[in-house]
Amino acid sequence: MWVARSTKTRNLKKQGMNKISKKNFEVKNLGKRKVKSPLELSKIDGDGIFNYVVDGERILYNATINIDTFNPITEEFISFEKAGPKEYIYFDPSKTKVGIVTCGGLCPGLNNVIRGLVMQLNYRYNVNRIVGFQYGYSGFIATYQHPYIDLTPETVENIHTIGGSILGSSRGHQNVDEIVDSLEIQNINILFTIGGDGTLKGAFKIQEEIEKRNLKISVIGIPKTIDNDISFIDKSFGFETAFTIADEIIRNAHNEAKGAYNGIAIIKLMGRDSGFIAANAALATQEANFVIIPEMEFNLYGENGFLECLKRRLEVSQHAVIIVGEGAGQFLFEDKETHKDISGNVKFQDIGVLLKKKISEEFKKQNFPFTIKYIDPSYIIRSAPAIANDSKFCNLLAQNAVHAAMAGKTGAIVGYWNQYFTLMPISTTVKQRKRINLEGELWMNVVETTGQPLKMN
Repeated sequence: MWVARSTKTRNLKKQGMNKISKKNFEVKNLGKRKVKSPLELSKIDGDGIFNYVVDGERILYNATINIDTFNPITEEFISFEKAGPKEYIYFDPSKTKVGIVTCGGLCPGLNNVIRGLVMQLNYRYNVNRIVGFQYGYSGFIATYQHPYIDLTPETVENIHTIGGSILGSSRGHQNVDEIVDSLEIQNINILFTIGGDGTLKGAFKIQEEIEKRNLKISVIGIPKTIDNDISFIDKSFGFETAFTIADEIIRNAHNEAKGAYNGIAIIKLMGRDSGFIAANAALATQEANFVIIPEMEFNLYGENGFLECLKRRLEVSQHAVIIVGEGAGQFLFEDKETHKDISGNVKFQDIGVLLKKKISEEFKKQNFPFTIKYIDPSYIIRSAPAIANDSKFCNLLAQNAVHAAMAGKTGAIVGYWNQYFTLMPISTTVKQRKRINLEGELWMNVVETTGQPLKMN
């Protein structure tokens, strides 16, 4: 796979990463690997046994090429480190103790990842000292008095069948010094942090403090974002479950809309800054007529505004289904004051409620007959167990996270890119959230599926 500079530069700029370089993709190591891996894999092709991943194996950032502009001499290739098992590892399994923590909002697959980590550590690397820290980063802080949980294959055997996290979770910042103090007191060698953007930023600060103290503790992040909005990752766990569950909800909402003359159904799906769940749910159901996401600008009023487009749709088909991402249309609210939660995230106002109100006001003013239903299934979706494909994905993420940690990688996340599992520095990943490119293929697919105008302004 070769990459043209022009294509690469365009794609990086669309992620807000126009100043990125090879250095931003280099993962740190705790030191030289001297311990022979217990995995007993191969270094020979053709023997029917999986080969160890060598240090030089990379996954290209871009899988496309423009043959009219490609120059193999001047091109600087941006690539990810390939995840996977190493022939020699950094930590001696018999002396290794591991900590696991889950942070932020609930997400399908949390228990699957916990189980995958414990099983991989125990059965493949013979690491049997594994503790879970309860209720997010607060579990490290002595004043909260949250007890640690010993994690064994027996305690995690069936947890992948239920939603939520057996370790619990929490939001909000905690004292990094106290967290690292706790790691030292507990003699933790490896810390797995399972969480989204805020969790990963916290993990990066923890890793920085560990470096400052010259400690040899590996910090590996497993990205958890139901919104699928972490940069340089094709998909995150829980995302497929989210839009799969949304599929049935949207179909039922479609039935509600069709059951009344000029029936309107509004379904608000998760997506604070990015509309990936809304977009993919619309593509899956093929029942939505409008998808409104945080990335798009639109007008409510006017000939090309949303309300007039909706009215035209109703005049033709007598029903309409609207999917809206939770962070969409915040510019429409009169109250412009920004409020934040304890994690520092902006608390968005309810766009679904606002759209229902504005639709009702405008159509009543025009004496245009309609009925309207508003559905917000967010908490039902995020606490659900993972579907089969997500469960599989969680386990593979966990396996590759363990490989990375045992090899002494640190300050990194396990990602997925161009159908390969990758390692990526946390510091680069959290620079900016991934968003839908309105000029990209995904959004064009949505517009073609819904039939909505390319723009509503």
